[in-house]
Amino acid sequence: MNPLLHAVNLTSGYGESMVVRNLALDVAPGEIVAVLGKNGMGKTTLLRTVMGFLGKKTGSVALDGKDITVMPPHRIARLGIGYVAQEKALFQDLTVRENLRLATRNRPLAEVIETAAAAFPFLAQRLGQRAGTLSGGEQKMLLMARALATRARLVLVDEITEGLQPAMVQRIGEVIRLQRERYGTSFLLIEQHLGFALKLADRYVVVQGGEIVLCGNRGEADTNGRIAQYLGV
Repeated sequence: MNPLLHAVNLTSGYGESMVVRNLALDVAPGEIVAVLGKNGMGKTTLLRTVMGFLGKKTGSVALDGKDITVMPPHRIARLGIGYVAQEKALFQDLTVRENLRLATRNRPLAEVIETAAAAFPFLAQRLGQRAGTLSGGEQKMLLMARALATRARLVLVDEITEGLQPAMVQRIGEVIRLQRERYGTSFLLIEQHLGFALKLADRYVVVQGGEIVLCGNRGEADTNGRIAQYLGV
């Protein structure tokens, strides 16, 4: 099976500082891949590079065989990549409904709202509420709902479980599984919540110093012990 996302020899960073170095990564259709590692190791930079927010010094990125290496983020999004950023990238002064409207992509708004409310039912009662007045966890769920409502083929998710209550973490895991089962959506997850990541993902990679230093499949023997050496847990 050809990969949905195919990144080869990626090197990128900020100014003269290269954070991601010669990194190669594939994500198959319908696959959930977890990217693990300590803070400052290049995980978020990897997602920002794939999404087109950072220029690549070397390497290439393809989505379903189409080269997206030099495309701007809005074109990459239209091709089918959703992005749930670590920072709350919502329009704080717009309502929940207005934020969801941004995900319509020629679909009826009512259908988008129905999709979002099916994932996170509380949103149905908050449509007229300003996004900036939601709790931190609720804002993260709105971000996830907005990304999923675009029916993206691949969703990049940056540490969505950070600071969330266990019930919210569990619900996000359920939503990701359902999205994969119903629509064949692929996910590339950055996670610090090791148990959540290894239970949910089909495959994991560990990033250190901008490079992949360890990879494996869910359920492999001694998985936690090997990863702990790099994560310091």
